[in-house]
Amino acid sequence: MSLRKAFPSAFRAATRAARPSTFAATPRFLTPIQMRLLSDDTRAAIDKAVASSPVVLFMKGTPETPACGFSRASIQILGMQGVDPEKFTAFNVLEDSDLRAGIKEYSEWPTIPQLYVDKEFIGGCDILMTMHQDGSLAKMLEEKNVLVPEEETPSEPPK
Repeated sequence: MSLRKAFPSAFRAATRAARPSTFAATPRFLTPIQMRLLSDDTRAAIDKAVASSPVVLFMKGTPETPACGFSRASIQILGMQGVDPEKFTAFNVLEDSDLRAGIKEYSEWPTIPQLYVDKEFIGGCDILMTMHQDGSLAKMLEEKNVLVPEEETPSEPPK
């Protein structure tokens, strides 16, 4: 029997081109502290929340009454960018301790607020601020078609 037939995965691994491993930085064995895993129910609930709208913000408080300065700044940035309220949903993490802890593990991001666009984690307030200042947030939101549509201007003035 050839080595190729006996150990096909080892053979494939040895013959493919070398490329950086994504597992290099991942510890092989996790300590109990590192093994904080989301329950299936919490993960499913967060998956559902992230998919509930094209733009989703997990924040402290509500858009009308943010409970921290970072949440307030994030709401202001999204407002200045012109995010369509019909395509936006916010979740108040202060109402649910499982959500508050779970969203940090889900995104592997330690702070709240957290923004998702089209189910993709974008970042927290600091990232939003940087993207807002350099114009990349406006570009991304326009590409994702989540802005308030511009009213069409009539070609002739109304009579």
